[in-house]
Amino acid sequence: LELSYNWHFEVKDQTDPKESSKIFCVADFVGDLCKALASRIRGAVSSVTFDDFHKNSAKIIQVAVFGTDQESKRPKEEIKFVSNNLVVTSVDIRAVEPVDQRTRDSLQKSVTLAIEITTQSQEAAARREAERIEQEARGKLERQRIMDEAEAEKARRELLSLQAESSAVESTGQAKAEAIARAEAARIESEAAVQGARLRAEAQKIETESELERMNAARTADIRFAIENNNLEVEKAEKMAKIETDKFNQMVTALGKETIQAMA
Repeated sequence: LELSYNWHFEVKDQTDPKESSKIFCVADFVGDLCKALASRIRGAVSSVTFDDFHKNSAKIIQVAVFGTDQESKRPKEEIKFVSNNLVVTSVDIRAVEPVDQRTRDSLQKSVTLAIEITTQSQEAAARREAERIEQEARGKLERQRIMDEAEAEKARRELLSLQAESSAVESTGQAKAEAIARAEAARIESEAAVQGARLRAEAQKIETESELERMNAARTADIRFAIENNNLEVEKAEKMAKIETDKFNQMVTALGKETIQAMA
């Protein structure tokens, strides 16, 4: 087994020299770590079968390295070595290679057999899916054929009904056909007369309304013109009175009070 670990030193009280110096207590801490974990993994792997280890190798190694929580019964998330405050947080399997040739051959056969089983299963699933699609297509085609035949039968019945009606009309003779034609002509003529009267009434109504609108517009224009003309006359009279008043004041100012008194 080729494994990799994530680890770090954890010093809770960094102000304590004794606690901090623990990380230097073990000279070859990496070697000691690998030996300790390898011993645990060998003990765990030796107690299971090859097939069980091959299927659940990651879980077996994780339980062997970190142990199991007694309350949750789940693998712990880390392991701490109190001698030097070394903490391992994860372990990953990089490679699995059997040392024994027979075991290696058995593993290769197991992998090949698993691949063949997976391939056969996928082929069988694909074959079943293809058969299902083919059956659905056949079912749709059969339903469409039945629907087409039903539509054709319906069209044939309608044709036979029309042919029967045509034969019945022909058998009634020319007199019935002429009577029907005269009745239809009379109906059309009466409808045309009613429609003509309605159109004439509407035309008369439109003409009357137009004349009323024209007369109202002319009356309104005359009233507006008279009002504007009166306003202009009033404005003109006011301006003329103002001009006369200004002219008199100017004359009084030009002559002066003494001249006016002498003239009086």
